[in-house]
Amino acid sequence: MAEAKYQIRRKCPICGTIFQIRTIDAVYCSHQCSAVAHKRKVDREAKEAMYDRIAKDIPDIREYLTAKEVVAMFAVERGTLYREIHQGKIPSVNLGKRQIRLKRSDVEERYQLRKKVRKAAQKPIPKTYNLEPENCYTIGEISKKYRIHDTSVWAHIRKFSIPTRQIGNFVYAPKSEIDKLYKSIKL
Repeated sequence: MAEAKYQIRRKCPICGTIFQIRTIDAVYCSHQCSAVAHKRKVDREAKEAMYDRIAKDIPDIREYLTAKEVVAMFAVERGTLYREIHQGKIPSVNLGKRQIRLKRSDVEERYQLRKKVRKAAQKPIPKTYNLEPENCYTIGEISKKYRIHDTSVWAHIRKFSIPTRQIGNFVYAPKSEIDKLYKSIKL
């Protein structure tokens, strides 16, 4: 199999090592880092599911909440909540060992509900592109500049959903997206 004439290097988000990618969509440097990332994702999803179950079981009329219920309902981490309780920033009632209660109205003033934060984080901001010829490369220009075959350029454009515009016999792709895609190629 023929080798590519370019080398793309990336930084692994798990261990931080810089590695040369074998495929264009490689994110992690090894199978071990990929497994660690998958485990973190599964754990995060399980934690969110647990928070959803706890929050669903809390009646709306309950005036005082436990710390666990506050963490499940509001966008606050457990450590932050306890630190602010100990600093006196949030008034609380201690009914005994592991029985701290927080008034719902005090917590609502300080934190947002978790669902609002999650919905806002999931909505991607739509990108706008200027597809005028002066702000774009043609497919031939991309292949010459980055020394990549036309079919590979087309495959990358389709794979990464890069918008294109056809004017006459030429197909244009935005310079910003193409440069971002191939930024680590040494010319």
